[in-house]
Amino acid sequence: MDMRWDGQSVKLDDGALPGLARIGLVRSVRTPQFDGITFHEVLCKSALNKIPRAATLPFQYTVNGYRGCSHACRYCFARPTHEYLNMDCGNDFDTQVVVKTNVVDVLRHELSRPAWQRQTVALGTNTDPYQRAEGRYALMPGIIGALAESGTPLSILTKGTLLHRDLPLIADAAGQVPISLAVSLAVGDPVLHKQVEPGTPSPQARLGLIAAIREAGLSCHVMVAPVLPYLTDSTEQLDALLRQIAAAGANGVTVFGLHLRGSTRGWFMSWLTRVHPRLVGPYRELYRRGAYLPPSYRDELRARAAPLIAEHGLAGGERRFGAAAPQRVAETYQPTLF
Repeated sequence: MDMRWDGQSVKLDDGALPGLARIGLVRSVRTPQFDGITFHEVLCKSALNKIPRAATLPFQYTVNGYRGCSHACRYCFARPTHEYLNMDCGNDFDTQVVVKTNVVDVLRHELSRPAWQRQTVALGTNTDPYQRAEGRYALMPGIIGALAESGTPLSILTKGTLLHRDLPLIADAAGQVPISLAVSLAVGDPVLHKQVEPGTPSPQARLGLIAAIREAGLSCHVMVAPVLPYLTDSTEQLDALLRQIAAAGANGVTVFGLHLRGSTRGWFMSWLTRVHPRLVGPYRELYRRGAYLPPSYRDELRARAAPLIAEHGLAGGERRFGAAAPQRVAETYQPTLF
């Protein structure tokens, strides 16, 4: 018998169920409104994730209502976390979304403990809290409400224009606790956007979100990150994007380049090989020593961006995330399994 075909048996366990079962799987759901996406509803045992102090981040705790993300950004640093569930970092990360359906109740319980010191909690540092799944499960209103009612400061980072829905709630919560809002927007070209961030709202839609946040009387920082070498890093491209961000009313921006850590590197490079094969050699040279861009490139990007940031009046605003925060989360984040 040819053993190469043993793995094709439908009776064989592919490993996905045990990975989900150990985080409290209740059921898996597919609906016509979310074609191609499976939601795995789980009951979590904890909501607050503590970030190791060694990460030197401006926040110590995060809350993630979802794992996996239908934004499908080719470069997403959170992709390797799906491997803890015996899923792959590629298509599974994009289409198999874990939903912590009881996260609000668990969070309220944790925030009520006498030991809770009301440290800042960051939302959106792993997967986007306003990805498409939020339209179905509406976890964020409860999470924001629980944090504000407990006197806990919070920050939100998103590419999702669904945040529009919660602007009245966020504006009200901002009267109770400090809140920092940031929108991620690093690709202004609509064609490249569809290639590299196929599941996200368009650049124009996110510029509209920035304007709406400002119209609601809230500050809005913009993460121009990650900048993609040879694709979005020219002076002309940065100038055009920063000009639009300033026109939308943003208070400030943070600019930093792409890092490719763990299995995200292979997923991104496979896309680059298919779509921009001429850049494969230059990327291999840039990242030959590891996940991060060499100091010389980072210095050049900083020198290119700094005068543009100043010219467009984007040097201020909220900086609660800091330039390196997302990549530091990627380095230190260990997924909470329960």
